[in-house]
Amino acid sequence: MPVTKKSPVGKTVKPSAKKAASTPARSVASSVTKTPLVETGLRQKVYDIRGHSTETVTLPKEIFDAKVNNPLMSQAVRIYLSNQRRGTVKTKSRGEVKISTRKIYRQKGTGRARHGAKSAPIFVGGGIAFGPKPRDYSLKLNQKMRKAALFSALTAKLKAGEIKIVKGYEKLEPKTKIMSQALNGLALEGKNPQLLLVTPKATKDFENVVKSARNISGVSIRASNLLNTYEVLKNKNIIFMKDSLEMLKATYLKD
Repeated sequence: MPVTKKSPVGKTVKPSAKKAASTPARSVASSVTKTPLVETGLRQKVYDIRGHSTETVTLPKEIFDAKVNNPLMSQAVRIYLSNQRRGTVKTKSRGEVKISTRKIYRQKGTGRARHGAKSAPIFVGGGIAFGPKPRDYSLKLNQKMRKAALFSALTAKLKAGEIKIVKGYEKLEPKTKIMSQALNGLALEGKNPQLLLVTPKATKDFENVVKSARNISGVSIRASNLLNTYEVLKNKNIIFMKDSLEMLKATYLKD
C-alpha cells in the first residue's frame, strides 16, 4: 500500500500511478543482465575452436560423480598392462639347441671339470638355463568392476579440473597445424601437456579429427566407447568432444 504524504496546505497527496509503475519496471530491466557462464560441479563449459566458452553442458551424474575407488583403479590399471604383454618370448634349452651332442673330452685325466656336451649353458652357443617360455599373461576383470573403475577415474579427473568439453573440431580442415592451434587455445597447463582427445564413434567427419591430431606430440586419441581407466589416468588432460558424451552414455548407461 503506497504511503501518502501531506501537502503544505494540509491535503493528502497520493503518488501518481505513472511514477509508481516506472520504479518496478526500472528494477526489472536492470536485473535482466547477461549472466556469465560458470562451471559448477557437473555443469561444465563447452569451448569452441577458438577456445571461447559458448555454452554449458551437464555431465551425467552416474559417470562423473561416482565414488572414487583408488584400489579398484589400481587393479584395473595392473590388469590392463598385463593384458598388453604378448608372452611370445622363448629361449632354447640345452636339449633344443642345434649343436653336437658328443662328449667334448674324456671324463678323467684332464684336470678339468666333467662335461658331456657343448650344449651346456656355460658354453657359448649352448642352451639357456631358466629362460623365458611362451605363456599367457592375461588377467580378467568383470564388466561391473571395469565400469566402476572407469567412472572412478573420470570423477577424479573432473574434481581435479582436468576435463574440458569442446565442439566444432570435426569442421576443421584436416591439418595438424590447425588442430594444434585449436588445442593451444584451450590454455592447458605445461608446454607440451599430455592429453587424451575423446571422439565419438568413427565417422567420415571425425576421421579428419584423428588424422589432424595423431601427429601432435603428447596427444592420444580414443573413441568414447573404447575408453579405459589406464588411458584416463595416464594423460594429464582429458578433452571430450561434445558428441562423444552421448556415445559415452549410450555405451555405459544402457541398463
